[in-house]
Amino acid sequence: MGENPNIAMLVTLLGEPSRAAILSYLLDGRYYTASELAYIAGIKPQTASFHLAKMIDSRLINLEKQGRHRYYHIHNHEVAQTIETLFAISPPPVIKSLRQASTLKNLRHARICYDHLAGQLGVKLAESMVANQLIVQKETEFVVTSSGEQFFSEWGIDLLKLKKQRRAFSRTCLDWSERQHHLAGALGHAIANHLIDLGWIVRTDKSRAIRVTDEGIMGFKKHFNLNLD
Repeated sequence: MGENPNIAMLVTLLGEPSRAAILSYLLDGRYYTASELAYIAGIKPQTASFHLAKMIDSRLINLEKQGRHRYYHIHNHEVAQTIETLFAISPPPVIKSLRQASTLKNLRHARICYDHLAGQLGVKLAESMVANQLIVQKETEFVVTSSGEQFFSEWGIDLLKLKKQRRAFSRTCLDWSERQHHLAGALGHAIANHLIDLGWIVRTDKSRAIRVTDEGIMGFKKHFNLNLD
């Protein structure tokens, strides 16, 4: 028996297509009802409830009750990172419809990975910050340089406050669609929130995909030398 025999149980849970679809949708970091997740996965509500209970028992997701309503959410950012990494080493999905192709294209372009920016935009933003010497990649983390500290301070992000959080400050996250790293951790979360507050990106209602606004196109070019036209 291995040191962690329960890994087989985890793989079995993630290997079920409906559960994988639910977890993929929950990677946007928001809360959803069982009915919404059943519709997304294309299964009956009773079947969704069964799968959700399994994932709660395995601590993959959390349940939060608000009055009569029950909402489900990814357990934490470690679970989200693990799922994202599994996507990165999995074979690409088989495209069966125009709608699926369009959805996948939007997700590849820019999306939210639990609480930080991912997709082509997330990878390009990390590469730009490295090229502009704001951050330096060292193994599994990004280190903010002295120039980066000044930049983030002037841009409106409090690095000292972020470093006090009980989570990784600035780590690499393997992007499943780009097979390269984007920036995660407390800093990645703060950057994503700041981009939303600035109106550079907007979240969609029914997908993890995000849209870059006209203000965002100008802002990314001005501050990060990114051409997104």
